[in-house]
Amino acid sequence: MKQTTKWAAMTAASVITMASAKAADLEVIHWWTSGGEQAAVTVFADEFDARTPHNWVDTAIAGGSNARSTTLQRILGGDPPAAAQFNISRQYEELAEAGMLLDLTELAEQEGWRDFIRPDSILDVCEYDGKIYCLPVNIHSWQWAWASIPAFEKAGVALPTNLDDFIASAPALQEAGITPFAIGGEGWQISGAARVVLVSQLGKDGFEALYRDRDLDVAGGPEVRSAIELFKSLKQYTDDGSANRNWNDTTNLVITHQAGMQIMGDWARGEFALAGLEPGIDYACIAGPSEDPYLDTGGDVFLFPKQSDPDVEAAQLALASMMLSPEVQASFNNAKGSLPVRDDVDMSIADDCMKVGLDILEDRNRVLPSANMFFTEDGLGQLDDLWLEAWANPSLSTEDIQRRFVDIIAQAD
Repeated sequence: MKQTTKWAAMTAASVITMASAKAADLEVIHWWTSGGEQAAVTVFADEFDARTPHNWVDTAIAGGSNARSTTLQRILGGDPPAAAQFNISRQYEELAEAGMLLDLTELAEQEGWRDFIRPDSILDVCEYDGKIYCLPVNIHSWQWAWASIPAFEKAGVALPTNLDDFIASAPALQEAGITPFAIGGEGWQISGAARVVLVSQLGKDGFEALYRDRDLDVAGGPEVRSAIELFKSLKQYTDDGSANRNWNDTTNLVITHQAGMQIMGDWARGEFALAGLEPGIDYACIAGPSEDPYLDTGGDVFLFPKQSDPDVEAAQLALASMMLSPEVQASFNNAKGSLPVRDDVDMSIADDCMKVGLDILEDRNRVLPSANMFFTEDGLGQLDDLWLEAWANPSLSTEDIQRRFVDIIAQAD
């Protein structure tokens, strides 16, 4: 593994500090409950228990919104967990503003987080009033499609390289008795797919003009109109069971070759790996999905609510340091399907799909910030609700959807 001398020195100092603290139980709230996700979070838990005198206490809560809600209730109720998973977003600004989170700035400076965390924007989101209050642990991107190679072979059509190709091949998949497009009924699956379709039509310049600059000409323009039409056209190629299906069961339809393709973030790769499937043989990972792919840089962070026990605080800092160590970054992200936040990690263990993502990440012109960085939860919720209504109500016209889309962009915080 690649390790900088600076990191090794800082780790040695951290070990001395940890040795002087009493062992503490550290409750960690997260929403990693699928098979692939559990394999990944186990890396964190096992490494923490092995490397420190402290104990990882696992609290897994299905669903990101449920886990975040529980964390907020616990913090506000005076019974905070020691660590909690959130997204790279603005979800925790009010906690930082209220002084309820552990300040990680000194640790970040000692270990040089600014020197190796990439892109800069994912650490910028953790900064409030000049202080660091959260820790990015991975880079996730929504811009992926996952396709069953045997399903497309059975249908006698080539694997798609973009969404237009997929729409053209979907009828042949249906004729072969295969569900062309796999999607589940959870709202975030539908809105996530909609954002992928948007990026495929907008490209980087259009994406930034829309989300960062709130350009209403772009919001009301032909690229967004094309994205809405393309998104609506996918509905006819789904199956009747999609309404009540979670994301990993939906991924399993592609794994078992019952469905042709799923749009899902790169965390889906962990499910394929857990099933023992090989990229390029059993399934294809299509970045974009486009011949000219971009990756948005969302992902997961951990924040550490303030504690009254100094031994727990020492354990929190030990956990933060461990999560960013090069070896753990490599092992965790390989299991999770995500990309490491460190730019100096040996990823020789990466499979072909992960290597595609790493190559794209090296080109700054192909990297997009997450839309979560530009909108509050309320603004994102309004957009998500619109996509859900557009998906559920085929009578809602493209013109009406776009008009409401423009209004949300214009008024969002």
